[in-house]
Amino acid sequence: MKVAAVLLLLASPAFAQNVPASSEAPPGCGMEQAKFDVKTDKGQHPAVQPNEGKALVYFVEDDTEFGSFPKPTTRAGLDGKWVGATHGNSYIYFSVDPGERHLCASWQAAVVVRQGLKTAAAHFTANAGGVYYFRVKNTWTRDLGVAGISLQPLDSDEGLLLVNGFSLSTFHPKK
Repeated sequence: MKVAAVLLLLASPAFAQNVPASSEAPPGCGMEQAKFDVKTDKGQHPAVQPNEGKALVYFVEDDTEFGSFPKPTTRAGLDGKWVGATHGNSYIYFSVDPGERHLCASWQAAVVVRQGLKTAAAHFTANAGGVYYFRVKNTWTRDLGVAGISLQPLDSDEGLLLVNGFSLSTFHPKK
């Protein structure tokens, strides 16, 4: 009996490793109360290269299947902090350190939905000098009140195509 108790005691840390740290929010998201004011500029498409020793991430909001107005403002989170926001068919870009990164996309406003998601997450491994594109696909079916958000990596050619067709977002925190 003593041997079984000792084995159970020694094995318990291994069981604890399988329990998620928090089920409240994906690891990439920031604080829920953070809000941003966003402006878009269709004419701006700066040629950006990653900073020395960093990677570059493009966060592209695609609202082509969002059948309602106004379009959502979508916050971009990285490793537990908000790094910016987009609105409508637009994008932002930001530098990241190499290594495993956790990305989050979350609607800023409390959109009333009967079904669906308002937050999506993804993780990736960033390499120095790498350029990564992620599409945030917002959807809304007005008749059913069904909303959705997804966050998917894009091929670099598809990413460039979307960026060149969408607006650049600029943002600042709401006060």
